[in-house]
Amino acid sequence: MAHDATDILISGGGVAGLTAAAAFGAAGFRVTCVDPAPPVTSDTDAGADLRTTAFLQPSIPVLQAAGLWDRLEPFATPLQVMRIVDAGGAEPQARITRDFNSADISDQPFGWNLPNWLLRREMVARLADMPNVDFRPGTGFASMVPRESGAIVTLTDGSHIHTRMVVAADGRNSPVREALGIATRTTRYGQKALAFAVTHPIPHGNVSTEIHRSGGPFTLVPLPDRDGLPSSAVVWMERGPEAERLAGLPVPEFEAEMTLRSCGLFGPLTLATRRPLWPMISQIAARFHGPRTALIAEAAHVVPPIGAQGLNMSLSDLRVLLELASATPEQIGEPAMLTAYHRRRWPEVQARVAGIDLLNRASMLEPRPLRDLRAGALNALYSLAPVRKTLMRAGLGVR
Repeated sequence: MAHDATDILISGGGVAGLTAAAAFGAAGFRVTCVDPAPPVTSDTDAGADLRTTAFLQPSIPVLQAAGLWDRLEPFATPLQVMRIVDAGGAEPQARITRDFNSADISDQPFGWNLPNWLLRREMVARLADMPNVDFRPGTGFASMVPRESGAIVTLTDGSHIHTRMVVAADGRNSPVREALGIATRTTRYGQKALAFAVTHPIPHGNVSTEIHRSGGPFTLVPLPDRDGLPSSAVVWMERGPEAERLAGLPVPEFEAEMTLRSCGLFGPLTLATRRPLWPMISQIAARFHGPRTALIAEAAHVVPPIGAQGLNMSLSDLRVLLELASATPEQIGEPAMLTAYHRRRWPEVQARVAGIDLLNRASMLEPRPLRDLRAGALNALYSLAPVRKTLMRAGLGVR
């Protein structure tokens, strides 16, 4: 029976999958990208992803090569300063504040922040301009049969595609990973995050602020002005029951609680969007490859949203995969290439997952003496200039 043929089939049309489709397409490969959900490309749509993504410096060349950065840059808010605030005292007020200014290590900001729904809108528009990329929203991956020369993939609409390589970018419950029987190791923190946008009277000054108290960090990330007012994206991590309680509060009470939790650093906060809940886990796949398949992004690893690591780890996956594919295009999807990908990415990802796990556990500490200890440790750690630069470089993935 006749099959469509493609070089690379990408399962998943989230930010990572769409970036991968544009990147492989720009590198000259024939790409088909499938996703069971139609894309949500407006912040008012019911299914809009109101989270934001901060692209750190090393991610920008990947976006430039994919022809995406020119489209995204006009909407991006630069992150010049990362501010860590310890508010673990008896009252929620800033006790210790440490600023990491990107100017200390680079003439560029740490990164640039963009809303996820807008990323999808611009990325989908870019794919529409690429004749060698076929994006099929509303159609998903159903099953696959790996062969010597490639894999036959069956899609949810019953059609079949012959592909040389499958890229699984289909999320933490990846259907491709499940189909290949690749195990994962998952840590559940009993935390949930509320993700929403706010406006506030005091400008953010392109400062990303992470406030630690207990239950998890409260992070404000700069956004462009909204209705003429300064605006930030907030990720508020709490233990599950507390997060559920907050999500159910009437808006005025919620605003009062979040203003208190923000230590009043930006004045009274006004809720500007819905406030969906996300369960917090960290997860790593036992291996990042299977027959004719590479796992990237949340199909390979999931971390809590601390230090803007999640998507930047995903783009590092893509960068390595693209490098290997471009070096030996005739060998894409072959065991040697996929093994090389796993060897280059898995140990590094494992180390980052462990590091973020530690940071998250430290930020959840309840008992007062432990919180004081954490404040002292943060202070000592961040006060040493060489340590600070090392931390900043590690955060950016710069050696």
